Amino acid sequence: MSETKYTPADYKAGQPRWCPGCGDHAFLNSFHKALAELGVPPHEIAVISGIGCSSRLPYYMNTYGMHTIHGRAAAIATGAKVANPDLTIWQISGDGDGLAIGGNHFIHAIRRNVDINIVLLNNRIYGLTKGQYSPTSARGFVSKSSPYGTVEDPFRPAELCFGARGRFFARCAAVDGGPSVEVLKAAAHHKGTSVVEVLQNCVIFNDGTHSAVAKKEDREKNAIYLEHGKPMLFGPNREFGLMQEGFGLKVVKLGENGVTEKDILVHDAHCEDHTLQLKLALMEGPDFPIALGVIRDVEAPTYDEAVEAQIEEVSAKKKYHTFAELLDTNDTWEVK
Repeated sequence: MSETKYTPADYKAGQPRWCPGCGDHAFLNSFHKALAELGVPPHEIAVISGIGCSSRLPYYMNTYGMHTIHGRAAAIATGAKVANPDLTIWQISGDGDGLAIGGNHFIHAIRRNVDINIVLLNNRIYGLTKGQYSPTSARGFVSKSSPYGTVEDPFRPAELCFGARGRFFARCAAVDGGPSVEVLKAAAHHKGTSVVEVLQNCVIFNDGTHSAVAKKEDREKNAIYLEHGKPMLFGPNREFGLMQEGFGLKVVKLGENGVTEKDILVHDAHCEDHTLQLKLALMEGPDFPIALGVIRDVEAPTYDEAVEAQIEEVSAKKKYHTFAELLDTNDTWEVK
């Protein structure tokens, strides 16, 4: 980290062209703040995106950036990290760009554990193309491409991440500034692929899609902020908690039926076995709170470091290290 003190303004560029009220604005503010607190110099950061409303974000960053092609941000991000391991890579994708045409790149970047940070801005709609249902739209969702309602179940980003053997998964609400900054900082500190799902509203084509956590008072009732090593408590007065029931979870109220804080599950984000972490990530209302914060954070070898080590090991055993030296290892002829 640099000793220079940075401010959010050091990472800002351009004038955002998103719709007024779009969740991208709020997320961008949190992103600038997180980078300033992390202290990584702008010239050591690359922000790489695909196609979509959220993929305009690199234009508003005073860093290196690439606005690539639809669904291919993870592939470009992987190449950038392997080619220049010193760069801090942030991939910006929407639910369409990242999970539809980019779905394979998404799961394989996670499986390989490339040291990049994937931010998935999930508004459950294709916004740039004017309102078609996306891979995260709910069954029955009515849109321009599903006028009678979708007849398919959506992807749940956490499920994909965990299924691809993901080591880091976190979630935040775009309008929830402070916690969003902390989640982004945690993602940056994680060595390997980090996935941050950002619950974001689209005021034009899917307004209110995350209404359960859109306001502070709603989050107090409908969300739980998970912290490693802390009991899983939530509610306006932290009067509710999570306990194990059989192979599942249940919501309890402190003081009822003899329940005390000692009975409440303690969050372990570093547990290798992701069984409980996945259950937490898949909770949804009205029966359960939506989990926010760092849900999983487990260390594992990274792809880019393994590639670099392999190149060094193989190179040390070779008799040649340049193309000219390679040519000299075989018979040569001189034509006169």
